[in-house]
Amino acid sequence: MSVIIRTLCSLISLYAWVIFIYVIFSWFPRTGVLGKIYDALGIVCEPFLGLFRKFIPPVGGNGMAIDFSPIVAFVVLQLIEMLLRRLLL
Repeated sequence: MSVIIRTLCSLISLYAWVIFIYVIFSWFPRTGVLGKIYDALGIVCEPFLGLFRKFIPPVGGNGMAIDFSPIVAFVVLQLIEMLLRRLLL
């Protein structure tokens, strides 16, 4: 059981890093290789981030909107990881 929980915690941490990289890539033009990487990361990240965008839409406008969904996603992932780690105790 503990091996499964540790593996899940590692996967959650990895997914949080993938979301972080996706957010960083969103600051750059989506051309060439970076655009392809961004699109691939979007396939992995957007379904999860989209859950939070339903409740917290991006703030602002004129092409300068600030999207808070990654922050909420990080918090949720951390909470899930903390709950799993408590199961180990």
